[in-house]
Amino acid sequence: MAPTARAENTRQRVLDAALSVYRKHGHDGFNIHAIVAESGVSLGSIYHHFGSMDGLAAALYARSMGELLGRVAAALNSTRSVRRGVARIVDAYLQFARTQRTQMAFIHASAYASFLPAHATQIAQSKARIHEVRAFFAEHAAAGRIAPMPEWLLEIMVIGPAAELTRRWLSDSTINLDEARPILAERIFRAIHIPKHKRGSPAVKPSQT
Repeated sequence: MAPTARAENTRQRVLDAALSVYRKHGHDGFNIHAIVAESGVSLGSIYHHFGSMDGLAAALYARSMGELLGRVAAALNSTRSVRRGVARIVDAYLQFARTQRTQMAFIHASAYASFLPAHATQIAQSKARIHEVRAFFAEHAAAGRIAPMPEWLLEIMVIGPAAELTRRWLSDSTINLDEARPILAERIFRAIHIPKHKRGSPAVKPSQT
């Protein structure tokens, strides 16, 4: 049964409070009692909506990841160019880091958290828009414009460098995202692009396994 508007409002209120707690107190202060105090929602109500603290953390991770990948996928609208597509993905990822630093920090801090496997279905749903990114590059791979490889590997090639740059930037104030952005985008493009004079027959569409 779909949640009522009131229930959904309560869920979002709690998630907003959880993000605020994480921003103010970091990982060590991220606990259910701090979230109760920040949100004004009772402990019983939070457990009713999320099941556990792990369930709440998984929901916050899913919401944050969904917003990040939504922006990355949307950045590909209105372009068919591989170079521009790569640049827009890098721009979108780094811009999310700048404007939503707490969410990005939570995403990276949760990468190996124990709650992720237990909420795999919810996490997978939050990543649904990654298929739009894969489809964009799969079309170019099939046409022989980029190197053929499994879609999951191509995803790592395109998004992975921006993710690693952001992870380091979160803890290192000497890293300049503006300086890195154009260099990173161009290097990613060169790593996957096949120049016209080197193209043969269109590649077989990459495996989705």
